[in-house]
Order: sequence, then C-alpha cells, then structure tokens
Amino acid sequence: MFRRETLRVGASLGVIGVAGCLDRGDGPEFTEGFEDGLDAWESASAIGPEVDIEDFEWEVDVSETEAVEGERSLRVWNEGDYDDGVTWVSRPIPVESGRAYEIEATGQFWSESESFNTIRHAVMRLGPDPAEVEDDFPQLGVNSTDFDETPIGGLREPLWLADGWREYSFEWTTPELSTDTLHFAVGTAVIWEADATHYIDDLTVSIEPR
Repeated sequence: MFRRETLRVGASLGVIGVAGCLDRGDGPEFTEGFEDGLDAWESASAIGPEVDIEDFEWEVDVSETEAVEGERSLRVWNEGDYDDGVTWVSRPIPVESGRAYEIEATGQFWSESESFNTIRHAVMRLGPDPAEVEDDFPQLGVNSTDFDETPIGGLREPLWLADGWREYSFEWTTPELSTDTLHFAVGTAVIWEADATHYIDDLTVSIEPR
C-alpha cells in the first residue's frame, strides 16, 4: 500500500521484462492481471499547485475484493476533498528505437454503481516519457484513437457509467520513436468531492510495427 507519497518510473529503470508475450509484431506484447502483485509497477499521484501534494491522500494496492479473471485486481483509492487529483500506476514497456508502431491498449475498470454524477475519470497513457503531473494525461473526452499520429497515446473518460466492470481502450499511431522504452500509466482522476475506490484489471497492450 502506498499513501501520500510519490514514486515515479524514470528512464534510470532501463528496459525490464514485462508479463505476457514479447515477440514484437506478433499479438499482445503485454498483459497484466495483477495476480502476482504490483511487481515492476510504480505508484504516483499528483494534484494542482493550490494543494500541497502531502495533503492529498491516496492508496494503491492489489486486492482480492474484485477481479475480472483470476482472484486479484489493482485497487485505487483517492480522497475527493479537493475536487482534484489523480492517482496512477506505471511501468516501462520495451520497444525498438527508430521504428513507428500501431498500438492498442485495453483495460477493465470497476465502479461501485452507475451514477448521474461524474465522480471519477479513468485515465490511461502511453508515451516515451513517464507521467509526472495530471496534465500529462489526456484531457476529458480525448482518446488518441480519434487521431492520426500523435506524440502520446491514451484516454480520459468518465467512470461510474455502469455497475461493475467496464472496458476502456485506445489506439495510438506513434511517430518514429527515438527511445527503446515506452511508459504505460493507468489510474483514476478525482472529479467529485467524495472518496472513491475503483479496481483495474485485465490490461493488455498490443504493439505492431508500422
């Protein structure tokens, strides 16, 4: 469990192994169900400059309370007192420098119920640099699937649209990359002044050379 601290994935981590298949250009290159814990995932949070990050409370851990498959999923809890803030986990995914890719990412997010109020947003991001602040994630309603080549891929879409699990996904057409590592981040952003818990599971990232 991580509370009121910021841990970020940096380039110094280098290229490390990821779960699933690593045969480039041959189906899913990354899958995660959190059955083995957080492993190489790093946790982080950010909030606007008007709030001291130390005052923003959040937790990330692996839970057996909900799961799409298997017995575990990622649990993300954050407080809503400030009507602001984002909490996420991230990890590096190796690629080949000097190439461009077509990438598709999907993930399952759990909400307690359907709500007319937008209490949280689901956020996902994939890019050459790790996310550090909330503005590093897409703006509301932006999904890189809707665009051609973009510097990063990702989405920001409302949660609480269904009772239980709901799939979120994006596609990303990359430019020619000058890095051998992409950073994949997934989490929740605070919208409503209420504490909330969400679960995330069944993450997949498929990478095909262009």
